[in-house]
Amino acid sequence: MKKDIVHPKVQDIAIAVVKEGGRWDVYMLNLKDKKIENVLITSKGYGEKNGEKVKTSTIRRFWKSLSPKSFKKIEPIMENLFGLSNEFWVSFYIGKTIYDKKYVFVAETIKKEHFITVPLINKKGVMIK
Repeated sequence: MKKDIVHPKVQDIAIAVVKEGGRWDVYMLNLKDKKIENVLITSKGYGEKNGEKVKTSTIRRFWKSLSPKSFKKIEPIMENLFGLSNEFWVSFYIGKTIYDKKYVFVAETIKKEHFITVPLINKKGVMIK
């Protein structure tokens, strides 16, 4: 039954949008002390622009693993997409347990006033943990 399915809580995994020079990149951070494996990331943007519904292509990425206390670039992101909600659905394994979580940068939240120094990367950006 549905109530018998265990959904383990995702902790110490983050998605960050970082400005590097004149461009923006999206990263996944593994803040855990454990390696994660079979990482699947789906990204897409959606929302309204000029009164019309807009949807970007869905992009999928797969990595065999991501080491403890490390990060990896998912993709570059164009600044004109900041007016949309940008969603990153992440699934991965630790041992035989599967974890998944949706990270959404809501429209207009990728701004300087939300910047922090992103851990591990040590650059300014916006992060969801």
